[in-house]
Amino acid sequence: MSEKIDFSHVRFLVVDTNKLMCQLIKDILQMLGVLQVATARDSEKAIAVLRSGGVDVLITEWNLKPKSGMELLDWLRNDGTSPDRMMPVIFLTANSEMEYVVESRDRGVTEFLAKPFTADSMYRRLVSVIARPRDFVSVPNYFGPDRRRQQLPFEGPDRRQHKPE
Repeated sequence: MSEKIDFSHVRFLVVDTNKLMCQLIKDILQMLGVLQVATARDSEKAIAVLRSGGVDVLITEWNLKPKSGMELLDWLRNDGTSPDRMMPVIFLTANSEMEYVVESRDRGVTEFLAKPFTADSMYRRLVSVIARPRDFVSVPNYFGPDRRRQQLPFEGPDRRQHKPE
């Protein structure tokens, strides 16, 4: 844990169907200095909490009911009633196969953390979304954080040229 971040003013919402997992995540966040953590055990309650305001970071499981974590993410990023389309979203899930990671990235998740996880890995994801936020991109089929992690110099002809019609 190299960077020191003051989490005392960051408000979190943790969404997981498992009550013990919600408590574990809440305990880890409090150990890191977080003072405000709300929890929800389903996506409907999560949406209600998000609509009421007062959430800066969403940490959610993929497997939720009645809407999945992916549907919750889609609502947050793309629905006109979303309170904050650019809210950092961390998927914390056991669905860690590459297909889930790629789909999450392509649908606008900010960070992905596989269960089981450590407090250090949680801390690193939190530092990433709070201290080093990525720019957001809005194109016809995607709204979310820039999927590129590195800004590498490119020497050569532009590979993405827009040619007016």
